[in-house]
Amino acid sequence: MEFWSLLVYVLTILLLLPHPFAPANANMEGDALYAFRRAVHDPNNVLESWDPNLVDPCTWFHVTCDDDKRVTRLDLGHAKLSGHLVAELGKLERLRYLELYMNNLEGPIPKELGGLKSLVSLDLYCNNLTGKIPPSLSKLSNLRFLRLNSNKLSGRIPRELTKLASLKILDLSNNDLCGTFPTSGSFSKFSEESFEDYLYIIQRLTYKQSL
Repeated sequence: MEFWSLLVYVLTILLLLPHPFAPANANMEGDALYAFRRAVHDPNNVLESWDPNLVDPCTWFHVTCDDDKRVTRLDLGHAKLSGHLVAELGKLERLRYLELYMNNLEGPIPKELGGLKSLVSLDLYCNNLTGKIPPSLSKLSNLRFLRLNSNKLSGRIPRELTKLASLKILDLSNNDLCGTFPTSGSFSKFSEESFEDYLYIIQRLTYKQSL
């Protein structure tokens, strides 16, 4: 009887401990997303399912994961969120789509978003974001869609962004940008002559002439 009692005790302890095979990356990504949740006001409770006690965030609404339970999409466009972006979002290494358009987000774009090496689409348009466009976004070698229009971004357009060879759609309009529009590198295709070849490309920029 002592053997069986000891066995039951050991099994009980093991069940209470964290699962030894729980994906560490999924936990880290859940922490990163929950940091964003804490930084925003959510009047419509669209983030109500974001439970930090779950093993991974793949069952959360508006979050998509791959077969390895790594986050690949964050779809929170037009969700009436207010608050600010957080540096922790840069830890989502396999994130491909960051869709946070048409909210009331304020503050700067974290430079850490430049670490999202898998990112294909960065849609932050129609918010109240301020500060400069981070040059670190030039590290997003897979980026095809960059839409930062209709914010309150200021400063010059970083020349480093011309390194984004995969970029197909660009919209920086309706901000407080200054200086001239870069025409080298990948930006050379964003001209009036290229409208026919790159459907939906928007190159209208509101900017102040540099003094």
